[in-house]
Amino acid sequence: MPQVVLVHPQIPPNTGNIARTCAATGTELHLVAPLGFEISDRYLKRAGLDYWPYVKLYYHESLEAFKATHRERGGRCLGFTVRGNFNYIDFQFKANDWLLFGSETSGLPSTILSDCDAKLYIPMAESGVRSLNLSVSVAVSLFEARRQLGYLQ
Repeated sequence: MPQVVLVHPQIPPNTGNIARTCAATGTELHLVAPLGFEISDRYLKRAGLDYWPYVKLYYHESLEAFKATHRERGGRCLGFTVRGNFNYIDFQFKANDWLLFGSETSGLPSTILSDCDAKLYIPMAESGVRSLNLSVSVAVSLFEARRQLGYLQ
């Protein structure tokens, strides 16, 4: 099953909402430090409600620590960015994909994007809108991957 990776997330309610989505789908959630909040942040917990016990949460102290985990477990790293080359709907997901998302303020750093196996984007009709909310981006991407892979329940 695909995994969600948040690289340097900044806004606790977004991460809480993403954790809730991951709990509901049985998806692993990987947080890569530094974070813009403490894991114990009350806003983070509030957004995740009482679902935290159901979240398969992994905390990586650094990007290097995450990369070591990725190398050990394998799979493709798919970077989500407004400057992606592939529309996420047209992309063929695999069960061991890692869906990488950057911080709300700056997205994925170019050093991380350059290491990704593919760069995906979510199309938007209005060119004046810079990006979608992080939790929305994760949800639509994760559910498309799950749909393609037959994880309908």
